[in-house]
Amino acid sequence: MAPSHVLKCCQKVLAWVPVAFIALVVAWSYYAYVVELCVFTISSTAEKVVYLVVFHLSFVMFVWSYGKTIFTSPATPSNEFCLSKADKEQYEKEERPESQQEILRRAAKDLPIYTTTASRAIRYCDRCQLIKPDRCHHCSACDVCVLKMDHHCPWVNNCVGFSNYKFFLLFLMYSLLYCLFVAATVLQYFIKFWTLCRRKAAENCPKNELPDTHAKFHVLFLFFVAAMFFISILSLFSYHCWLVGKNRSTIETFRAPTFRNGPDKNGFSLGCSKNLREVFGDEKKYWLLPIFTSLGDGCNFPTRLVIMDPEQLAVSSQNEPAKSSVANQSFPTRPLSESQNRLLSSDCQWVETGPEEENVKSGSGFVCCGVSFFSFFFFSFFFFFPFLRPRKALGIGWSGVEENMFHGIKSAC
Repeated sequence: MAPSHVLKCCQKVLAWVPVAFIALVVAWSYYAYVVELCVFTISSTAEKVVYLVVFHLSFVMFVWSYGKTIFTSPATPSNEFCLSKADKEQYEKEERPESQQEILRRAAKDLPIYTTTASRAIRYCDRCQLIKPDRCHHCSACDVCVLKMDHHCPWVNNCVGFSNYKFFLLFLMYSLLYCLFVAATVLQYFIKFWTLCRRKAAENCPKNELPDTHAKFHVLFLFFVAAMFFISILSLFSYHCWLVGKNRSTIETFRAPTFRNGPDKNGFSLGCSKNLREVFGDEKKYWLLPIFTSLGDGCNFPTRLVIMDPEQLAVSSQNEPAKSSVANQSFPTRPLSESQNRLLSSDCQWVETGPEEENVKSGSGFVCCGVSFFSFFFFSFFFFFPFLRPRKALGIGWSGVEENMFHGIKSAC
């Protein structure tokens, strides 16, 4: 038991390494921009004031949303989804899957559940010993069932789900704005430093040039880091904006939720505007603030297959013939205005039976991280390769700026 306990402690400590890395990069960027650029490099007072005000505004919103994403605990199912003591004992005694499903079917008859496993079985977590609500999955890293789980993100050391998905989106958005502002305002000084006269004595340089100080290296690397992070985060943010518009999670993108009429990736989509309000809430004044305003309780969600929202009629007609049989099914009907906050009540529910258990892949977050890593290293290679290999050896001419850039790196090394 002792080695296992030590291993778990080590895993918990190592899980904070990516967060510590991001914190160090952000702390360095703050020093490089405020001290090295604004204090020691920029001479215009008005320019300093404008840059510092906008920078601190974006910095505060970025850090605020990042902190909320990290420290907001994942939402877990309520006690109504847990089996009673008698049902739990009976479930553990039964060995046949059919008998176990019968127990789960009885327990789930009064629960707001509209999805099943691919084999039409009740979604049950043996680890947490509860019936999974719609869109709920078990995270192997957090070892809990997470409501509306999207993925487990190592960069925040937390599960991204119902309780912090809005914070995660704001974190991506403000990190993009932060990197974009830094890169845009540093660009002119980045160019000036590259074309700077490389004489050691600053007084021997032309008057219109910047002094050759240690701020040069902070500014140069600040631009590269801001540009690289902007490009890598842009792909991830665009992907999640698409998910919000479709009302899907990352898990649901790779495995469509199974309803009574079969799998349907658009089963929870209510139209782009309503999908947006489901994540950000009804009050637009709070949309850009990392304050929880998402609609519902995370345990039940309105579905177009149940509500038959008018915005989704065109989408429904394009589904395959097997799914079009939903019109003949006896689904409960309720307008969105009545179920928007509570989303779905516990009346008129149905459950399906099946012999197999659902297998949840909690590692779907690595797909999002993979997209960011690929973009980051691809564009890093794109930017740095021309400087690592002299093009004169390849018979390609240099421009004046590129000649200065290459010799600058060579002399710095």
